Amino acid sequence: MDAFLFLSSYEVFSEYLIFSACYDVSMVMKLNDDKPKIKAVTLDLWETLLLEWDGANKQRTLIRCRNLARALSKFGIQISIDQLASALKAMSSWLLSVWEKNREVTHLDQIRFIVEAATDGSVPLREEWLNELSSAYVSAIFELPPYLNPDAPQLLQWLRDHGKRIGLICNVGRTPGFILRRFLEDKGIGNFFDAMIFSDEVGTRKPHPEIFRMAARRLGVKPSEIIHIGDNLRSDVWGAKNAGFKAIHFSTRKGRDMIAESDPNSLVSISRKLGDLKEEEIVPDRTVTSLAMAIEAIKELERQLM
Repeated sequence: MDAFLFLSSYEVFSEYLIFSACYDVSMVMKLNDDKPKIKAVTLDLWETLLLEWDGANKQRTLIRCRNLARALSKFGIQISIDQLASALKAMSSWLLSVWEKNREVTHLDQIRFIVEAATDGSVPLREEWLNELSSAYVSAIFELPPYLNPDAPQLLQWLRDHGKRIGLICNVGRTPGFILRRFLEDKGIGNFFDAMIFSDEVGTRKPHPEIFRMAARRLGVKPSEIIHIGDNLRSDVWGAKNAGFKAIHFSTRKGRDMIAESDPNSLVSISRKLGDLKEEEIVPDRTVTSLAMAIEAIKELERQLM
């Protein structure tokens, strides 16, 4: 009888130890699950994934004007390239007034503005012309394409291999999202992205936090679980951190149109201004000079969360 009681007590104690061990392990796993993790990475497009040539923006403007002049001539409208170039230059102040509110202008509305300005409103733009004019306006990126950051495929493949969801958050300028999407597919990297957010398609521009939140929702993760990588201190770094993301600043002069940046009136130059912000107020979590370096920066930020 005593032996039986001893064995029964031993078995109960053993089961208690096993239960306690399992409970401790499950609690540790739960605590680890509750810790913030990096589950996704979003990237900027222009001058981060796609790099520019010196003078490319000015040349693309001339291509757009030439193509629009040819397209309009098919409809019996004769407008010179110089007239269109002046109209496109005049459009910059309108675009900036909208962009300052972090809103967006579609490429079709840009075309309407250009034609109206170039003709002093004397030519009513017909809706049946828009497909032809749209093709003329957006084809400049294929005639004078930017080049893919050589480190981009390596970074994107590493992110995929390590189970990270991948997003793109892009402020478009004069090239609409549907064309940029096609361009990325042609470059062989479009299939890496789980979500692509283009400002003309959602009506909001960086640095407004809503465009970052849209990306988080589409990726199915919390803002605190995302790192954003981009070259623009205000749009990418300050914008991302203001939305609850972590931010890696891609800081390099390589692949930037320095001719456009040297013109204080160019959209490229103005887009780099900080507005009311001071540079010391914008603190990225990491700064890299190449996208290849971003891999180690992501690892470091993950280690901080462990």
